Amino acid sequence: MAIVVNLDVMLARRKMRSKELAEHIGITEQNVSLLKSGKVKGIRFETLERICAALGCQPGDILEYVEDK
Repeated sequence: MAIVVNLDVMLARRKMRSKELAEHIGITEQNVSLLKSGKVKGIRFETLERICAALGCQPGDILEYVEDK
């Protein structure tokens, strides 16, 4: 996959648990887990906006493009 999700890194940097983020942004903890693992095909901009607001970061801090080899 060319897009890498670094949500777990940002959560660790902010010392926040997945459960706390889920409650703060209004999605289930299971959906946060799926996002962290990169097992989703897409994410709504509204959800991405809420994540960025909760973590005090930019979308580029969470999503990274890595060229396939």
